[in-house]
Amino acid sequence: MFRTHTCGELRAGDAGKTVTLAGWVQRSKDLGGLLFIDLRDRYGITQLAFNMETNPALCEEAKKLGREFVVQVKGSVAERSSKNPNMPTGDIEIIAESIEILNSAITPPFTIEDETDGGDDLRMRYRYLDLRRNTVRKNLELRHRIAIETRNYLDGQQFLEVETPVLIKSTPEGARDFVVPSRMNPGQFYALPQSPQTFKQLLMVSGFDRYYQIVKCFRDEDLRADRQPEFTQIDCEMAFVEQEDILGTFEGLVRHLFKKVKGIDIPAMERMTYADAMKYYGSDKPDIRFGMKFVELNEIVQNKGFAVFDNAELVAGICAEGANSLTRKQLDELTEFVKRPQIGATGLIYCRVNEDGSLKSSVDKFFNEDELKKWAEAFGAKPGDLILVLAGTANKTRKQLNELRLEMGTRLGLRHKDNYSCHWVVDFPLLEFDEESGRYHAMHHPFTSPKPEDIHLLDSDPGAVRANAYDMVINGVEVGGGSIRIFNKELQAKMFSLLGFSPEEAQRQFGFLMNAFEYGAPPHGGIAFGFDRLCALFGGAEVIRDFIAFPKNNSGRDVMIDAPSAIHDEQLQELSIALTQSTE
Repeated sequence: MFRTHTCGELRAGDAGKTVTLAGWVQRSKDLGGLLFIDLRDRYGITQLAFNMETNPALCEEAKKLGREFVVQVKGSVAERSSKNPNMPTGDIEIIAESIEILNSAITPPFTIEDETDGGDDLRMRYRYLDLRRNTVRKNLELRHRIAIETRNYLDGQQFLEVETPVLIKSTPEGARDFVVPSRMNPGQFYALPQSPQTFKQLLMVSGFDRYYQIVKCFRDEDLRADRQPEFTQIDCEMAFVEQEDILGTFEGLVRHLFKKVKGIDIPAMERMTYADAMKYYGSDKPDIRFGMKFVELNEIVQNKGFAVFDNAELVAGICAEGANSLTRKQLDELTEFVKRPQIGATGLIYCRVNEDGSLKSSVDKFFNEDELKKWAEAFGAKPGDLILVLAGTANKTRKQLNELRLEMGTRLGLRHKDNYSCHWVVDFPLLEFDEESGRYHAMHHPFTSPKPEDIHLLDSDPGAVRANAYDMVINGVEVGGGSIRIFNKELQAKMFSLLGFSPEEAQRQFGFLMNAFEYGAPPHGGIAFGFDRLCALFGGAEVIRDFIAFPKNNSGRDVMIDAPSAIHDEQLQELSIALTQSTE
């Protein structure tokens, strides 16, 4: 055997044992007569000791070892005279008796340490080295644990894991597809799935009433910190259910994960309508770890001679508890924050509630003390609080105020990564109208069912129809979303018509699903969780990349293997693609 033990398991109780370890050289410390080497594997680090007096030849051989050399060492376990309480193996060391170099290594381009000197680009290029670092390894161990516990929970709920195809048909709705040319069908293409949506619905028609899959999905879209071109979903579907059945089942999943993986008991999750989320938080995924709900002020502040308010469709604000101590410089910084192009506000109005109850605002010229007291009453503001107000068109102002609220939550320390608040957002609009294309688009996807009580509005007022849809939000991050599906062929045809599909086009794109509905489709619905996002949240991070073994960069490139890349003209000809590429 290459090893009898790992580098993370030996303890003081093992003293006197003869052992064999194998791993990578982390670092060495030469004290003249003594040489100490830290040996690392996936499980931990163990100190090796070499003595110049008792075994000078072995000590000289050990001095030749460089960082990241792969070695095998044999020796006896001894209790350390100088213990390291920061290491699980810090009470022992291995008195080396022999050492064998299994493979040498060139000096790595960055240090393999928790706090490395390598930047993001360099670590991405040498991802196989980055994966040796404890911090990245622990992220993947967390991912593994979440996957195991997900399977345990769903298996206990009688779900079956079923694999669905990766080469499928391209559809026009949603994000852009990645397409794959077919050599055997010239001029035709597969698409990589954005989700297994239609297949899991077909599984419900097939009688598999509880399906799940931890599945790779693909979207050709611009990237952000929480997006990758290929990502993983916990994809689920259930038959003979209503919305409450799904919310209960998958609230149970997330509470199970928090308990088993984090040791946290999550209380029953609040339900919030989409309309309330937008009205009070300006976001369909509000972070409710803290308050600062929006308060609308139109009736209180308009027609007072202040044009910014008088000409606004919406005047609204937040009350930051205890933030009256912010300096004028800090308030100027907040003003510049909301005026940034990506937020787009024209300015920021503030009102301080002083400790003696008096009020001081940036618009004292237009509002007297009595009028400002009405502001304070509307917010329920107390001495020491700070009121921040924005004005403008309704939708833009709510979005801007959402950004300001999150910024204030961060500045006041109210968004700690180890505090978790989970809730559902329900009753989304079914459709949203796109001015550019002049037609409605599905807010979720074309298979989402309208709420039964709103179906009559499909002909007269489609924009007012609410979807039988739901999102789970944790700490301001949408981690999962789904809906009750349309299972009636006539209703599905009407939905396609509202979305601008001709009957022929709908049949061409989705005829296989609509035909299946004629053979007895049960009521069904489902949900999909962003597995990478869920892992990042559990790991206290905002960037999902470090929870994926081999991620792409922000340009969608794998810089380690240099992909995507050009292919040879011969391959293009085989695929019947008339395009000449440089293969440089």
